[in-house]
Amino acid sequence: MPSHDNLPISEYAFPGPLRDQLVGAIIDGEKTTTTFLLCELAIDDEPMPEPGHRASVVDSAGLHVGVETIEEVRVVRLADVDLAHALGEGEGYRSVAEWRAGHETFWHGAEYRDFLGDAGFRVDDDTPAVLVRFSFEAA
Repeated sequence: MPSHDNLPISEYAFPGPLRDQLVGAIIDGEKTTTTFLLCELAIDDEPMPEPGHRASVVDSAGLHVGVETIEEVRVVRLADVDLAHALGEGEGYRSVAEWRAGHETFWHGAEYRDFLGDAGFRVDDDTPAVLVRFSFEAA
C-alpha cells in the first residue's frame, strides 16, 4: 500500500457523483489521463504539476483511495487535444468531439463558473488546457 502521509491532495471534479465516477475509473485502471484548464492554477494558487509529482487521490467523502504519480504534463489549446488523451480519460469517450462536449458541459456549468467567479465563463479553441497522464497505486 502506498503511503499518502504528507502528500498533497488530488481531487477530481467537485464532490458528488462525477467525482465518484472518476475516482472509480481511476481505481479500475480505466482513467489514466485528466484535463484541467490552465486558469485553475491561479485560482487554487498551485504550481504546474510536474512528472514525478505524487498526490493522495480522495473520493467525495475525502477518504484516501490511493496515490497518483504524474507521468507527463502538456499544455495545449483545447482545439489540439488528441484522441489518445481523450480515450485515456476513462469516461467512455470515442472521439475528441465527445470528450470536448463532455468537458464543456462541466466547464460551462454553474458549479465550475462559481469556482472561477465568472458567471459567463466559456471556453473556445484557444483556451489553454493542461493534459496530465498519470499512474495510480490503490490504497
